[in-house]
Amino acid sequence: MSKLDGNERWKSKMLLTEHQEQYQERHKKPLAGRATNEELKMIRDVIMLPHMLTMSDKSLQEVKRVPNLFKRTFEQVVQLIMNKISKDLFSLRRELKNRNIKVFDDETADGIIYHRYVCRGYEDRFGIVRETLRSEISVRLARYASEVVHPEATGEEK
Repeated sequence: MSKLDGNERWKSKMLLTEHQEQYQERHKKPLAGRATNEELKMIRDVIMLPHMLTMSDKSLQEVKRVPNLFKRTFEQVVQLIMNKISKDLFSLRRELKNRNIKVFDDETADGIIYHRYVCRGYEDRFGIVRETLRSEISVRLARYASEVVHPEATGEEK
């Protein structure tokens, strides 16, 4: 019981509707078990990042096989990108664990990759079209590459 309970003086104070809505938004809890939009993005990323690591590793092996004047530089850039992806994947998995979300292996049907996930007791499937995944991976790899090549643009150091 707070000091204001039982104090009739506070009952007459007006509360603006917008303030009440802001208060309710701040204290709104997510639906029991259901993943929020932010959590769904995290699930998408935890599905996508291992694919990105695999693709980067294949590129690294190809760069190592082919003789090239800038071979060592390419190897270093790809390795830096893989390190950043691994770091992001690790922190993402930790955050999902803190939120009690588990993502399980995939199955593919009609060009859609499905992953089963359990979010605070609620079980569901997350599906992503293979082509959408490919395009998102190319955008993300370009972003990682630009972060490695131009770290001053993102505020990070090499």
